[in-house]
This record gives sequence, C-alpha cells and structure tokens, in this order.
Amino acid sequence: MHYLIDTNVPLAANGKSSAEPPCVLAAVQRLRQLQRGEVLVLDDSFLILKEYQNKLSPTGQPGVGDAFLLWAWRNHTNPQHCELVTLELADDGSFAAFPTDPALMAFDPSDRKFVAAARTHPANPPIVNATDTDWHKDHAALAQNAVRIEFICPAEMARPRSV
Repeated sequence: MHYLIDTNVPLAANGKSSAEPPCVLAAVQRLRQLQRGEVLVLDDSFLILKEYQNKLSPTGQPGVGDAFLLWAWRNHTNPQHCELVTLELADDGSFAAFPTDPALMAFDPSDRKFVAAARTHPANPPIVNATDTDWHKDHAALAQNAVRIEFICPAEMARPRSV
C-alpha cells in the first residue's frame, strides 16, 4: 500500500505537539508500520521532504519523527520504500491536481501539496493525519474529490485547542 504522511504525524511521534500520549503512541506505530512494509509517496521537487526538514531534525535524532525524516531522505529513491510524483503547477502557480471545488478554497495552502500528490499518484493513496483538525474539518469536501484521509488519532479531532 502507498501512503502520504502529513508532517503532523512525525511531529506527534516526537512528542512535539499537543497530542495526548495515546496519539503519540499511534503516530510512532504508524510511522514504523510504514517503514516496515508500505510505500511513502513524495514529490520529486522535494516540497514534502523540505517541509519535514523544516520541522524535524535531519540527523534522525532525538525522536521517532526525526528518525522517519532521515529514513525518508535515505530511501526517497528506493522504490521498495518510496515513490515520487511530479506535481504540475497551474498557470496561477497553484497545484494543477488540487481540486477546484469551492468548498476547498480556504484549505490550508501548506497542505495542498499532500492533496495534489495523492491525486497525482496512480494509487490515489490516503493521507495519514494525526493532529491537524483542518483535515477533519474539510474531510467531506476532500472525500467528494477522491482524497482519502487516514485519521490515526480520532480523539484529537474533537479535543478543544488553545488559541
């Protein structure tokens, strides 16, 4: 199976988010599951890897999320572990594969690369989410546009957040 991993998953695995302990454990387990036998989908412009690197340590230390980043960099050209897609840009600079659905007009611009990569890849892989409530808020509109989300921490979607 192929999957995209939103940056909030390795952040949760590192304990670097407001995630409750069960979510931290779920994130750790999900990253390890992917590394043991699934395929991570990335883009060939390295937009996803660069986002990971901006929030995680490229040395692979000290957390599980940091180790995931190092694993992704080391394996991004290994087809047993990663597949790269090309994200085409529209004339306005947006991702051509991002839905034009008016219900998604306010969707987080930083997460659009994940949606575009999912819609570009022939397997239409799910996007794994741990703590980002935007994915939950827009879940119905995304589903209507053939974007699947795997929520590994459903309790986090209903938990009140501090502003």
